[in-house]
Amino acid sequence: MADIARLAGVSTSTVSRALSGSKLVNDETKTRIAELAKSLNYSINIGAQNLRLKQSRTIAVVIPSDSATRQHLTDPFFLGMLGSLADALTERGFDMLVSRVDAEQLDSVSQIYDTGRASGIILIGQWRHHDQLNELALRQVPLVVWGAQLPKQLYVTVGSDNINGGKLATRHLLDQGRRAIAFFGDIQLPEVSQRYQGYCAALSEAGLPAREELVIAASFVEDGGKLAVTELCARQVTFDALFACSDLLAMTAINSLRERGLSVPDDVAVVGYDDIELARYFHPPLTTIRQPMPVAGLALVDALLQQIEARVSQALLLETELIIRRSSQ
Repeated sequence: MADIARLAGVSTSTVSRALSGSKLVNDETKTRIAELAKSLNYSINIGAQNLRLKQSRTIAVVIPSDSATRQHLTDPFFLGMLGSLADALTERGFDMLVSRVDAEQLDSVSQIYDTGRASGIILIGQWRHHDQLNELALRQVPLVVWGAQLPKQLYVTVGSDNINGGKLATRHLLDQGRRAIAFFGDIQLPEVSQRYQGYCAALSEAGLPAREELVIAASFVEDGGKLAVTELCARQVTFDALFACSDLLAMTAINSLRERGLSVPDDVAVVGYDDIELARYFHPPLTTIRQPMPVAGLALVDALLQQIEARVSQALLLETELIIRRSSQ
């Protein structure tokens, strides 16, 4: 606004009145200011305005939509995260606005803030556009991302220790005497890539190679595990264990293995990831890597509120934990 005022040769208060349509500013000046605002890609930040007036008590929680996988909000991990965030926001006196954006256009989340619908944004996952999130950070959009810490990162993340989670899962399977361990997950996604790093590190510690034929780029969709098992079996490769990068992948994989006459854990030991509520009730109960959802919700909200209050917020890495159940031993 100060830049527009300088270029137009008027005061900032005149710019403010002109952009709000005040009759105190003549039409010629309004037109000149509007043209300058358009050329500078300027828009009124209603979110900041509301915050100054202490009127906005809403936080947007955005879950990107991937057109390739069409992962639904009913995914158990999303539901668990939404529940954790809802509790944390309620505790802090804020409302929650749930929204979706195209996973290929993560920078579009800024519109929710720019138009004043929310005071800040919590984004679930980086997907494949780390660069777009860095651009939002440069614009100083209040934003915290649930995801992995990456090189040259400008935005704030809260996430679990995915590398250690991958190690814990793989070491456990190795401890059970398994040596041909398959990996299910799309390593193009930052969090899954780190789980794969942990998988490879644990194999290396045991003197075993990470075999390419045992790695399946499974998507987080309802039948992802079934499709991955079909592809793995089509490769005609021997395997005695499976590390799936989500509990839903693990569960659908177990069902598919059962349909093929393979017993879990006798023939194939299985470990999932997340420790969703259903994991303990599945048959067989699922061994998994627990992500601390209640802690995650509070950490995400607190990091965002620090930004909104113009305080420095920092990335946070939460511990992961191996939960051993019947599916792996």
